[in-house]
Amino acid sequence: MKRRTLAAIVVVVAAAAALAGILVGSGGSSAKAATSTCVLGTKGTGPISHVIYLQFDNVHYRRDDRNQSVASDLEQMPHLLNFLSSAGTLFTNDHTILISHTAGGITSSLTGLYPDRMGQTVTNSYDYFQQNGIPTFTSSFKYWTAPVDPPTSPSDSTFDLLPNMITDTGKTTPAPWVPYTRAGCDVGGVGTANIELENAGTSSTGDITQVFGQGSPEWNEAVANPQEAQTDFVGIAIHCAQSPSSVCNSSAGAKPDLLPDEPQGYTGYQALFGAKYVDPAITGGNACVNDTNGNAITDPDGYCGFPGFDGMLAQNSLGYVAQMQENGVPVTFAYISDVHDLHAPIASSDSYSSAATGPGELGHDQQLKEYDDAFENFFENLKHHGINQQNTLFVVTVDEGDHFAGGVGVPQPNENWLLYNHTNCTTLTSCPTNQLGEIDTNLSTSSGLLAGKGDPSFDIHFDDAPTFYVNGQPGPNDPSVRKLEHDLASLSSPDPYVRDSSGNVQSVQLAQFFADQAEEKALHMVNADPRRTPTFTMFGNPDFFFQLSNGCTGAVECANSGFAWNHGDVQQEIGNTWVGIVGPGVARNGIDSTTWTDHTNVRPTILTLLGLQDDYIDDGHPITQALTKKALPSTLSGSWIPQLEDAYEQVNASFGQFALATLKGATDAVESTTTNDQEYTQTDATIASLTSQRDALADQIKGAFHDAVYGNQPITQSQAQSWIDQANSLISQAQALP
Repeated sequence: MKRRTLAAIVVVVAAAAALAGILVGSGGSSAKAATSTCVLGTKGTGPISHVIYLQFDNVHYRRDDRNQSVASDLEQMPHLLNFLSSAGTLFTNDHTILISHTAGGITSSLTGLYPDRMGQTVTNSYDYFQQNGIPTFTSSFKYWTAPVDPPTSPSDSTFDLLPNMITDTGKTTPAPWVPYTRAGCDVGGVGTANIELENAGTSSTGDITQVFGQGSPEWNEAVANPQEAQTDFVGIAIHCAQSPSSVCNSSAGAKPDLLPDEPQGYTGYQALFGAKYVDPAITGGNACVNDTNGNAITDPDGYCGFPGFDGMLAQNSLGYVAQMQENGVPVTFAYISDVHDLHAPIASSDSYSSAATGPGELGHDQQLKEYDDAFENFFENLKHHGINQQNTLFVVTVDEGDHFAGGVGVPQPNENWLLYNHTNCTTLTSCPTNQLGEIDTNLSTSSGLLAGKGDPSFDIHFDDAPTFYVNGQPGPNDPSVRKLEHDLASLSSPDPYVRDSSGNVQSVQLAQFFADQAEEKALHMVNADPRRTPTFTMFGNPDFFFQLSNGCTGAVECANSGFAWNHGDVQQEIGNTWVGIVGPGVARNGIDSTTWTDHTNVRPTILTLLGLQDDYIDDGHPITQALTKKALPSTLSGSWIPQLEDAYEQVNASFGQFALATLKGATDAVESTTTNDQEYTQTDATIASLTSQRDALADQIKGAFHDAVYGNQPITQSQAQSWIDQANSLISQAQALP
């Protein structure tokens, strides 16, 4: 997972909670839903009164590549799987962006933009170059309007005050709740990246300071007790409409919802930040919201409020969503914590301990059962309150897929579960076959695999697809950069999860692909802040996790059982995801494994169904296969439109054919060892030229989709065919790279 935590230890799994379908929410409080002015939908869908958007952290439709006998995550959540596949369409050939991590996966889905237009080109953390050329680490998780990093003193040279969520104009990316609040709908945020406060920071640009002000009671609480402030103010929010029914109107805790960069302006709007103010507003004055089992949602210390990002288990997130939906907040966006790691509260530190589990392991399956129970209760409770697929748009998806770094579990006698080895293994050739854990690999030039090779100083984003930031920010043709790339390309290691027919551990190449800056641009990994562009990216073997320190004491490489699910990389099990859509105007196509789509299409599909519009042109397009004939704009009804959609995906998407072909070409060029680097230089120039042509073509196609939906301008068959031909030509040229 590695969303907001960087360490993990073993935990014990709690038993599955008992069913308590209608006890979700305030558990019998006097709260009642306000009469809402929020009515959405188009002529083709009829009125839509509720929008429920849920985004998982790493939940799989596919079975694990190494053990196909274990049912997948969604197969073990039949109440969710059956709902999506029977009442709507479940697209199982969806794709994430690159780099594919929680922050980027969520924000691309929320905005309909690739990372180069919404800022999160490397997540869940990234580096930026100081003014002196030294790279500096920062987190992707900041409130929507926060800068990269503030100065710490008048002489500080490390700061970068450009927006964390930077768009192509250099301004803050338009906020995803704006079309809803302008339409009279309050919007709830439940743990979803960057739309609620992400920290209890009290610096000049810290979340608490920016929203509540220095010296405010909330600021004083955060100074005196940051853990309490985390529970009270972080992770939960309601962005309010300017309507008489808004929950902000009756709350003394409402604060201005400031979006100074918002196109067309955004003034006079308010928001509730934090459970301290949200909980009473949606429970009739109670301080606690109940989970789907009827238990109060608390932090690890037992205080009512935000349970922490690791604590956003299905029962907690869905409890908040139901409570909001049933009490005047008709649009909700919620995050659900990963099911592969087990999170147990530690009261003494008000935090969580985490442990990775393997497919088919007892704790893994128990947690999936708890998640399934939570969805059963959630759907029953919503139905009890009149919220169902006849009046509600449900969208459920995942931020990214991930790769299980581990062997095959050992079946237990007379049991229906597998056993994995949860101790660290520092001799990779001797690990047991049921070993579990990513192979932490030290790439340091002082103590790691690159020691003594004379490579330049650099920092990396710790990952199985590490981005490299070489000190001084040299260009891609710099000899020191080229040497570092060649040294990385030559690294190999034993992989305890790859064995020959006799069971002997095999060695594998650590680097599988390289993207220099020209290729990073082709992958949408270069944004408007030039100080954030990595020198290059190494997409590695997904069994390995690369860092600049030893994962186990004294071991440059070790199988670290604390983490076992890797993502960020380019393998299909990581990039191939799913999205399910149910509700008015949504086609009942069941499981659609054919339609190729990606995260940027989620938002324009939602807005098309709701009759809403962004202040910008989305990178994605409405998924026409998701819409009924009545809901589909007539301008997109031509039989040639699906072919244009597919061509657009393949030429522009991060996991499309053009991107993967240029990545292969870039890798071959980076790894070339010609004396004068002529092959590298020529290939780089070709990729840059093809990418420029691709971007121009993509602008035309996405502009045409936008005009078709919002300007009633049909896309003719001849125009579509011309664009399809151009896309195929660019893909062919990319595939022909030497």
